[in-house]
Parts: sequence; C-alpha cells; structure tokens
Amino acid sequence: MTGNILIVDDEAQLRKLLARIISLEGFKVTEADSLKAAANHLGVHAVDVVLCDVKLPDGNGVDFVKTVRANFPSSEIILLTAFGNIPDGIQAMKNGAFDYIVKGNDNERIIPLLSQAVEKATTNRKLAIKIKEKNSTGFEEIIGGSGVIKAAIKIAQKIAATDTNVLLTGETGTGKEVFANAIHSASKRSKNPFVAINCSAFPRDLLENELFGHKAGAYTSAVKDKKGLIELADKGTLFLDEIGDMHIDLQAKILRVIENGEFIKVGDEKTSKSDVRLIAATNRDLNREIQEKHFREDLYYRLNVFSLHLPPLRERADDIPLLAEQFLIFFAGRENRPNVSVTKEAMALLQRYCWHGNIRELKNVIERAIILSDRDKILPEDLPYEIQKQSTGQADNLTLSSVEKKHIAKVLLYTKGNKTRAAEFLGIGLTTLYRKLEEYHIEK
Repeated sequence: MTGNILIVDDEAQLRKLLARIISLEGFKVTEADSLKAAANHLGVHAVDVVLCDVKLPDGNGVDFVKTVRANFPSSEIILLTAFGNIPDGIQAMKNGAFDYIVKGNDNERIIPLLSQAVEKATTNRKLAIKIKEKNSTGFEEIIGGSGVIKAAIKIAQKIAATDTNVLLTGETGTGKEVFANAIHSASKRSKNPFVAINCSAFPRDLLENELFGHKAGAYTSAVKDKKGLIELADKGTLFLDEIGDMHIDLQAKILRVIENGEFIKVGDEKTSKSDVRLIAATNRDLNREIQEKHFREDLYYRLNVFSLHLPPLRERADDIPLLAEQFLIFFAGRENRPNVSVTKEAMALLQRYCWHGNIRELKNVIERAIILSDRDKILPEDLPYEIQKQSTGQADNLTLSSVEKKHIAKVLLYTKGNKTRAAEFLGIGLTTLYRKLEEYHIEK
C-alpha cells in the first residue's frame, strides 16, 4: 500500500524514527515540527494521512483535527500521544480523527492503521472529484472578485447556455483561453472534446493541415491519413486563438465550417462533416483588419454573434493579490518552499504596475521572484526593475508601444536574435513577433 503521509511532531528524533519505519513500508513520508508548518504543507501538497502528536508548541492536535476536516476533507488524521487520555481520545474521534493511538503501546497498530486510513483518503478523493464534476459550472478556474471580472463571468455563463459561436476579445494574457474552456465546460458539449490552437503559431499551409487534416499522399511526407482538429473536435468545441492572424484564404474555409459543418482535407476531393462550436479569440481590432482587407467581414459577423471583451489586468487591480497568491502557491510548492509570502510593500507595487502582459506577465514575475529570492518573503527588490522604479515615477511617461518595443528588443538580445525562442518567451506566435518587429522597426 502506498500513500502520502505527513508526520507532525516537535520531537525530531522520534519524528525521524517514525518516518524511517513508515517509509520502509512503501509510504512517501514528509515531516513537520509544528501545526503551522503542517497546515502550510497541506495547503500546497496532497496528503493522504496526517500522523499528528497531540501536544505541540503552537497548539493541540485534538483541535487541529477540526482544521484538517474543514479545510482538507480528503485527508485523514491519526493522533499520537505519549499518555493515554480517554477524554482526549473521545473528543478527537468526535472532531473527525481516523483514530487515536498511544506512542509505544500501539506501535504494531501504526502500519495497519495507516493502510486503512490511506484507503479511506483515496475513497474520499474520488468521491470529491465526482461531486465536483457533478456540481461544476465551468467557471471555478477563473480567479477574481472585482466588478469587471464578475460582469465578464456573468455574460460568459449566459453564453455557455447557448450553442452559438463566440468571439473573445482583449489584450494578450487576459485569460481568453481560460474563459473559452469555462464556456465549454458549462455548455451542453462539456462531455465532448475541447480542442485549442493558436493560429499565430503556424504558417498558413501548416495551419491548414492542423485544422483540416490530410489524406495519405497529399504531399511527400503524408504517408497516412491524418485527422484535423476540426474533425477531432466533433460534437465539442474548437477554440481558435489569435484568429486575427489567420490567412484570409483559410478564413473562407472556416466560414464554410460555420455555415454547414463541411470541410475538405488537404489532398482530398470529397467533403467531410463535423459538428463543432467555434470560440475564437483575438487581441486585434478586427474592424480595422476588415478595412485593411486582412479579415473577412462575413466571417467576423458569423463569429461575433456573441462577443465578450476581457478586461486588462490594470483595470482589475483588486484581483492581483488573489492571482498572485495562486501563482505563489503553485511555484513555491514546485520549489518545495511552501512558506513563501509576498510583503505588503511588494504587493503594493504589483497592484500599481501597468501589466502590459496582463495575467501571463504577473505569473512570470511571481515565478521569477520565487526563483531569485532565498527568503520566505518576496520583497520589492525581488521584483523586476520596471516594477520597482514605479515608486520614483519613472514609468509614468512610458507609452504601451515604447515599453513593448523595449521589451521585445531585450528578449531578442537575451535569445541572441533567435526569433523562435523570443516568441516563446514573449508568449506570442512567431507571425505576431515578425509583425511587431516590422511595426517597431526593430533591427536584428
């Protein structure tokens, strides 16, 4: 029997002895010397069973049972005590403990009890997943409580109840794919595939092949038939991110899919059909793209039946602490540093910053800060210089285009001119990068 066990005891020698005995039985063991450390670990890592001493420097294990049951209901807790105490044992069981054993006297019971508790924790977790799936609305992954994000969620929930096509607009990094996924998960198509592709990440011919698939022999390396994403998304949702970067010839073929569900694979002569709901997203002004003959007006109107604009992060500064906390938990957990937090001074800087890259940029900043800081607190000096210098007012006169131009130039310098790597770092497609290089007259 395997499982994740957390031992909580302030006696280091006994804790390590227990850890060795339990790990030899195939369990994965971690240790904590206080209730605070235990709670922090539980907040980041999945734990099947907590093996906890009753008397600890910062509290009582009997009371801690309530904390575990309330905040980590899938985990089980077994209490250890140096002295048999019937009232404590009764109260522990009332609070929801799996069992209550006496150190030394019940040593032979520990391993069998752990096996039983792990089995129950596994059942708890499976049941929780089933309940979540049954009650899921699709929008739980969207973090934020600001008025603008609540309004966006409300509109998205109404859109999800329909089966029409959707156009999501907003700056890069505002969470358009997260919203698209949520709309799909809350729709009647939720049991079927959600397939996503970034249109700016592929040249025209390769994007056509990815979307529509091909027949064997369509070109030299096409040795067998390949299903395209439109076919793979049958009965589900196809998310076309950065559709504004799609070649106008392909736009006509997407229009045909919208109108009657028909498409033709590369190298094929007969028509194929697929029942897909299209959700498209762009950070471009499609009306201007239409005027410049880069985007089809008829496709725009077919996509824009429901339109939802996602606000930039600078318009929802109240959500920054919530988002930062989520990223902090994830990256600190990955680095095995669950106690890291952001100071008030650093958080104030994060909330004042413009966030040209929006949520994606915030995520990168938190990851960078955790890697660079060797403390349990993220201080202002752990943040990028452009965020720190706000306090001097140096950033006030910078325009969005000038900041973007300088940032792209810095990334290209870092990648030594490798545009593919630079596009990956920037979180944009290669086509978009080339367009911006031309727009800003950035030389190699």
